[in-house]
Amino acid sequence: MPSRPSEKPSLAQIQAAANQTVPDIIAPDLKVLFCGINPSLYSAAVGHHFARPGNRFWPALAAAGITDRRYSPFEDRLLLILGYGITNIVERATARADQLTAAELEAGRHALLQKLMQYQPQILAILGISAYRTAFRQPKAKIGRQEDLPDDLLACQLWVLPNPSGLNAHYQLADLAEVYRGLAVNL
Repeated sequence: MPSRPSEKPSLAQIQAAANQTVPDIIAPDLKVLFCGINPSLYSAAVGHHFARPGNRFWPALAAAGITDRRYSPFEDRLLLILGYGITNIVERATARADQLTAAELEAGRHALLQKLMQYQPQILAILGISAYRTAFRQPKAKIGRQEDLPDDLLACQLWVLPNPSGLNAHYQLADLAEVYRGLAVNL
């Protein structure tokens, strides 16, 4: 793992990160618990969420007004000060989210529900509509606030937002910021 934010992981370090995890950034009573699909190999190699260059999570938070500035992935733990946390549906790192099976996503839902019961965030924001549809068996879900909640999610407000990965060509940064702004006005 690189020892400083300015150091990039080597190709060998990135490849060795397959199936590794990135620790949750979580605490009780958060305003928002952001939930990614699973860590990228790059994120697992450096030990920080949404760290791969080209991932738009950090710029989208700032552009939407959720954070007061653009944070670096290496500052991810500072989100706790703002009342935000980060977890994933599936803990293991892969090169692409489509390498996860439906069974892994569904099992991840159960682990996520345990975290929700333990930490009780006000809002759960899942970052990836396809993963949400599969994990929570909600094939007709749309981007935005979910009004028709699965019974096991009734304790918090649920938002499904676009995946900020650079591989998601359906949303550019301005589009992500606009959708994320919908969440920001509810904070």
